[in-house]
Amino acid sequence: MSRPVVGIIGNHHILHDEYPAHAGGTMNSEAVARVADCVPMLIPADPRFLSVEELLESCHGFLLTGGRPNVHPEEYGEAATEAHGAFDRARDAITLPLIRACVERGQPFLGICRGFQEVNVAMGGSLYPEIRDLPGRMNHRMPPDGTLEEKFALRHTVTFTEGGPFHHLMGAKQVMTNTLHGQGINRPGARIVIDGTAPDGTPEAIYVDGAPGFTMSVQWHPEWDAANDPVSRPLFKAFGQAVHAWYFGAKPQNHRQSA
Repeated sequence: MSRPVVGIIGNHHILHDEYPAHAGGTMNSEAVARVADCVPMLIPADPRFLSVEELLESCHGFLLTGGRPNVHPEEYGEAATEAHGAFDRARDAITLPLIRACVERGQPFLGICRGFQEVNVAMGGSLYPEIRDLPGRMNHRMPPDGTLEEKFALRHTVTFTEGGPFHHLMGAKQVMTNTLHGQGINRPGARIVIDGTAPDGTPEAIYVDGAPGFTMSVQWHPEWDAANDPVSRPLFKAFGQAVHAWYFGAKPQNHRQSA
């Protein structure tokens, strides 16, 4: 029997300064295929080419990936400034309604970095344009120099809520993660539970309260070395189990029930 399909949200890029393309990091596909044990399928996140309804029927779960463009602040009622960076309105138009539909249906998704932020915005929350500009906050951005190994190296702890879903999944209240993001949660959306934070108080792990399916999302990048990292592997394995359960028609189980 074939494996279930995970739709991986792609990002728009211009190759060689002129060629438009949708692309996704190989490490995302590797984590989905080798750790979650699902078929990775790259999605061109643009409503000109597909609809949310088609995605819900074609895929069994979704990986909401990171990406350089940010969610447009108009999506949470604010005006764009230079600090907000680049945008991808086509991706916004697909992912935000997709997240809300998955929450309602119980269809599993895993949010990563921008995907984590999309989950918050989709549920009515807002974002800070630049975390490092806030008093008392550390610089969470990717180091500008070095190898990929150095850029994705573990850089700070994340502390989970005692007895919460992430604590239960990881088997530890505190873990080490990488950090490669500029924006972060300002106002949590309705039903968004912040279940893990960095030492400076920046939200790093969330889920949707009362959702009938898997909605765990993280601000770090667990796709890096997912097969070996002791934090990334259980997260992708749990996501894969939820996708397999959806594929085989099992009743979705919310995070409070599973914890």
